[in-house]
Amino acid sequence: MGRSSKDKRDIYYRLAKEEGWRARSAFKLLQLDEEYHLFQGVSRAVDLCAAPGSWSQVLSRKIKGEDMKNSDVKIVAVDLQAMAPLPGVIQIQGDITKVSTAQEIICHFEGQPADLVVCDGAPDVTGLHDIDEYIQAQLLLAALNITTHVLKKGGTFVAKIFRGKDITLLYSQLRIFFPDVTCAKPRSSRNSSIEAFVVCRNYSPPEGYVPNMSNPLLDHCYDVDFNQLEGPNRVIVPFLACGDLSAYDSDRTYPLQLDPEKKYTYVPPTQPPICPPYEEACFLKKHNLLTKEQVPQPQQERVLQGQQEQGAARSPLEAEVTDALGKLST
Repeated sequence: MGRSSKDKRDIYYRLAKEEGWRARSAFKLLQLDEEYHLFQGVSRAVDLCAAPGSWSQVLSRKIKGEDMKNSDVKIVAVDLQAMAPLPGVIQIQGDITKVSTAQEIICHFEGQPADLVVCDGAPDVTGLHDIDEYIQAQLLLAALNITTHVLKKGGTFVAKIFRGKDITLLYSQLRIFFPDVTCAKPRSSRNSSIEAFVVCRNYSPPEGYVPNMSNPLLDHCYDVDFNQLEGPNRVIVPFLACGDLSAYDSDRTYPLQLDPEKKYTYVPPTQPPICPPYEEACFLKKHNLLTKEQVPQPQQERVLQGQQEQGAARSPLEAEVTDALGKLST
């Protein structure tokens, strides 16, 4: 029951594997599209903070089509982490706070701006809500900043947001660039989470605004009316719950056999992580080495050299652990 326990606890995690999505977050973008028709008329799309690639998959299937034969459509995925290749998706391993990344995106679009920019990026949460909300806000502002470089006027921007106590400050910032801002909560997003998504349409930058990565985005120097708004009701944006009660509940536990006529079978993840930052910790845990004191580097090399000289004296398990430790130390 170990491998299937998460299938039982998270229905969207299970459905993502069965339908070939790299992550359950694919359903969030699909449900947002059902409500807002985000992909209508889109031929150039950008996916920021794209790894592991589930939103890029959605863009590829919905905009390019299942056969991937629509050569007029171009999709660019950007992330600091490496991402496994996706058919029909151009990948950039770069920093969204760099002008060079924005220039490379436009280069792939042959000088044309994007019709749609999406961002599902989020920090590794600490559990300290104030810190998590602040870091997420900075990530969203970084995504908004590069969006001002690559998005066409009238385009759409969709990004993850944490609905904290200071959320109106972000709303007012978004309203400077987008007259139509809505906060949406897809059915696949857990009710227990403060996660939501801002859908910003009809990109209209202030007159005379020149995109610049060094601009402090929260100074509100572009519009006097925004500076005069005070208090918690500074900006109120509509909130919309996407989906109805007929959809699966992301907070509910479901039986493994949903269909009485179809037997449950475990499905492995579509795409395992590529060089995750926790790779070394997983290895140490697997070999019961987490609680053991790490050997200093020079001493470790002498130990490895001595064990290599012994050769056949090592057991297969000792050889595997030693070789893996050697790889991790290089």
